[in-house]
Amino acid sequence: MEKTVAETIRYLSKKLLDNDKGIIIGQCLSAVGWVQNTVPAQKKGIIELPMTDVAGAGFAVGASLANIRPIFILRFQSFLWLNASPLINHAAKSKEMFGYGAPVFIRAIASEGPSSGPIHTNCYHSPFAHMPGLPICAPMTPGEYKEIWKNYLKKDLPMLVSEHRRSYKEKLEFQDKIFPKAKLSLFLISASRFEGDKILKLLRSNGIYVDVFHILWLKPFKFKKSYMKSLLKTKIGLVVDSTYEICGVSEHIAFKLMHSVKGSKVYNLGMKDKSPGCSPNLLNGTPDAFEIIKKIKTLIK
Repeated sequence: MEKTVAETIRYLSKKLLDNDKGIIIGQCLSAVGWVQNTVPAQKKGIIELPMTDVAGAGFAVGASLANIRPIFILRFQSFLWLNASPLINHAAKSKEMFGYGAPVFIRAIASEGPSSGPIHTNCYHSPFAHMPGLPICAPMTPGEYKEIWKNYLKKDLPMLVSEHRRSYKEKLEFQDKIFPKAKLSLFLISASRFEGDKILKLLRSNGIYVDVFHILWLKPFKFKKSYMKSLLKTKIGLVVDSTYEICGVSEHIAFKLMHSVKGSKVYNLGMKDKSPGCSPNLLNGTPDAFEIIKKIKTLIK
């Protein structure tokens, strides 16, 4: 029985392949440990592309138009740029323009750290949220992955799944946490969600409480009543994401939240506006608990 996020992805993928309803397509899938053990180690239904970063999306979209449900894997989200045209100019628009869907399941994997360097360090879900017809989610738990998979199978639309390598060993489910004396409403996206418990613990030691909310669906963003109740109480919010802070999903969601609750001010936090490097002093990734806490303390003053 699947337990971790990686095991869940592998189980769902194998079920699709064994039922002859889909394929998995991507670059050198077996050469990198079957993509952190998220791909079933078998030949049936697996299409491995050679070392090319630009052609895969065209094949995947073409397959989706032939009553196949392709899982298209991009081992680094930086490859989204190179595969963008078939995904956003055909798959995302085909239902609206031509009346038929292109159900490509796009697994775009975010990575960060010294080994990723200036090219592969990033989450790039923000630019693709700009395009109509492309639902976007960022599941970080086994249950969330099952939820978005069920949603995908119900429809004939493409879906951009913004994964993160930090999630693959995760077994537990995240729960929103609300406190009567909270001074700030904290909304976490992607890998920033793994900092939530540490943030609460460190702040609590200083007598500070914040409400914590975990966001799965980025587009469409699902506004919950609990968000409104929290912001009506705290009047201050912070949205944290693993991608760039400016012109991104976190800024958009902060805007939506702030204008939905009159009198509230909602800010955002993410990667700094600079290219990351490989040395420790050049790293630029998901804000950690200490960075988030520093921002929170500044805001609640």
